[in-house]
Amino acid sequence: MAIVVSLSPELEARLREKAAQQGQDVSFVAAQLLLEAVLEWEVQDSEAAIKGIQQGLEDFEAGRFRSFDDFADEQRRKYNLPADS
Repeated sequence: MAIVVSLSPELEARLREKAAQQGQDVSFVAAQLLLEAVLEWEVQDSEAAIKGIQQGLEDFEAGRFRSFDDFADEQRRKYNLPADS
């Protein structure tokens, strides 16, 4: 699958320089860099999710929670939703 990406001349030059330093094709280096960025994003996203879940469990254990009905009522008021939603 081919994807066309437009780069600034400066960024293209940096990418071509990196590829030349590694003795690799510029397309291969670009794909590797994108893959690394996606994997890093996934790690950060997972870490944030785990942290949020842990905080929620700690809040629950400490008694910092409310009923679903209270939450639903607040959302209905906040977003002007009908009472039967």
